[in-house]
Amino acid sequence: MDGRDGLDGVVDPVDALTEIAWLLERERSIRYKAKAFRAAGDAIAALDAAVLADPVRLRAVQGVGETSFTVIRQAQEGRVPDYLAELRERVGGARAGTRRRLLRGELHTHRECSDGTTPLEAMVGGARALGHEYLALTDHSPRLRIARGLSAARLEEQLEVVARLDAAEEGFTLLSGIEVDILDDGSLDQTDTLLSRVGVVVASVHSKLAMDAGQMTRRMLGAVSGGRADVLGHVTGRLVEGARGTRPGASFDASAVFAACAQNEVAVEINSRPERQDPPDELIALAMQEGCLFAIDSDAHAPGQLSLLDYGAERAERAGVPAERIVTTWPLHRLRQWLERPRP
Repeated sequence: MDGRDGLDGVVDPVDALTEIAWLLERERSIRYKAKAFRAAGDAIAALDAAVLADPVRLRAVQGVGETSFTVIRQAQEGRVPDYLAELRERVGGARAGTRRRLLRGELHTHRECSDGTTPLEAMVGGARALGHEYLALTDHSPRLRIARGLSAARLEEQLEVVARLDAAEEGFTLLSGIEVDILDDGSLDQTDTLLSRVGVVVASVHSKLAMDAGQMTRRMLGAVSGGRADVLGHVTGRLVEGARGTRPGASFDASAVFAACAQNEVAVEINSRPERQDPPDELIALAMQEGCLFAIDSDAHAPGQLSLLDYGAERAERAGVPAERIVTTWPLHRLRQWLERPRP
């Protein structure tokens, strides 16, 4: 989303509030800030012109705070609101290189029913605004309680919701999915029956990252060789910046794990979140050497974070990852063939 200015730089008040939320999400700002601007946009979207034109009545609208009121009034005056202009300047974006232009969608996102911040419809709208052809919803599995991971019953419900929304969309495909925890023994944190019904399975390690390298290697090999994983998510689990601080990545035999990924056609995720930058550059090079496929994903928890794909694509291009080995550049029919490949 690069702004929605109309003629002479005029921006609609609802569009201004929505773009502010988008940019705050891309910046990975405090969650409530973006949600507040989205709520303000929703609050004024259905108001009649008389209320919008009356400052006293507008101030009284639930969901319209002091800053959002100023944004609305400045947009009504026919100019880009100051706060929006500031965010556009501050947040910016990565260079839109060849790999980014080739991306058709992504396979790792979250909505509000686990640890995302917005409804599924908003995530789909964000993906469509970026020109994507598809989106996979991959909320967390039960073990990750801090992220409100989905029980089997909640996942069943989500599969139905995704199917209904996908059927209602025209020119866009919504894929069911899950980001499933890799358990200590290498098994996956959901029933095999349910995983067989899910369109995209992103398998990730979220706990005990300091595990002995030999144990971690066996754990990851079990996950990528078990026949259900499609993507190995944020491979090392490291954090290199951001509000959560930093932490080292897991230690494991990367050559063995990537060889297993190549053998089982499990894509190695290039996670686009700036706080992760995972895998490190040297592991991307090793995965290429082992013949791996890749998936460039945003790991978005809000619509504005979908645009973080810019950063992952830039890293992939810098590392020389061939476009044909990035599954998220493939046409949808080829992507589906890969997702439906024979399993051991």
